[in-house]
Amino acid sequence: MAKDTVQRRLAAILAADVVGWSRLMGDDEAGTLARLKGHREALIDPKLAEFGGRIVKTTGDGVLVEFPSAVDAVKCAAEIQDAMVTRNADVPESTRMQFRIGINLGEIIIDTDGDIFGDGVNIAARLEELAEPGTVSISEDVYRQVHGRLDAALEDLGPRSSRTLKIRYASTASEKKRKRSLHQRSPLRKRKNPRPRARPPAASRRGRRLRCCRSTI
Repeated sequence: MAKDTVQRRLAAILAADVVGWSRLMGDDEAGTLARLKGHREALIDPKLAEFGGRIVKTTGDGVLVEFPSAVDAVKCAAEIQDAMVTRNADVPESTRMQFRIGINLGEIIIDTDGDIFGDGVNIAARLEELAEPGTVSISEDVYRQVHGRLDAALEDLGPRSSRTLKIRYASTASEKKRKRSLHQRSPLRKRKNPRPRARPPAASRRGRRLRCCRSTI
């Protein structure tokens, strides 16, 4: 009797979704779908292909992508978020589309139809939930792979939750030189006790927006 085998491999998993999708759809269903399609065709899908990402599946406003390289996954996510700032520059805040992205590195199980499963996928999804609008959350394993290989500076902002997550914020070096304003705050400024606060409009935030979760999930 032939023994069934399970195909496994190590991969970087990217999970992303649209912030406030239900509200956007409630306000303008057709317009929201058209804007998402435009972002995918002009930016997201080409970037994923450029960095070797394989789209595993889409779920309305969400997408699950597999990368062979953690560095390429993070670079791709960062470039997408950077480009979205520009694409949103002249868009009214009420219709602005922003993404949350989570990236994890782990072993996955590949189904016969190409779908992927496993803790590696589940952690990527949880990291995506932790990401703030326009940012990227990465796990401890991803951090080890990308540290020193990106044009970004990381700063620990302390515990994130009871699951011992530590948040680091990354920005391009060029962002350090930007002037502060009422709507711009340097991400490299130390915050000992971070607390929830209103986010400034995406168009006023520049530079690479990575939120790196050093996780022991």
